[in-house]
Amino acid sequence: VQLQASGGGLVQPGGSLRLSCAASGSFFSVNDMGWYRQVPGNQRDLVAVITSGGSTNYADSVKGRFTISRDNAKNTVYLQMNSLKPEDTAVYYCNAGVTAPYRSGGVDRTRTLVYWGQGTLVTVSS
Repeated sequence: VQLQASGGGLVQPGGSLRLSCAASGSFFSVNDMGWYRQVPGNQRDLVAVITSGGSTNYADSVKGRFTISRDNAKNTVYLQMNSLKPEDTAVYYCNAGVTAPYRSGGVDRTRTLVYWGQGTLVTVSS
């Protein structure tokens, strides 16, 4: 299973960007999907999360400016970021809980693991 993130870049304050993250590989289902961000030297913080049913949760700092959505047919999660501020500058990581098959002791089983994308840099600066 792999998560491939894209869409980062340089944008001026007040501008917008849309991040995408697609899951690929062999699996049964993609469960919760989310976006986190990390500034060098700091911990990785939750930005937004969306369940397979479409329920969402946001960090207070991005409420009203960012929107998380997903396309279950494409196993893809999006983060629409509007009214960007310099303090939104960070590396953004997507993650997903993925239920996939594996074989152990000659028996076919399933398990749910959390996977991370490679990170995409968002820089908000004039």
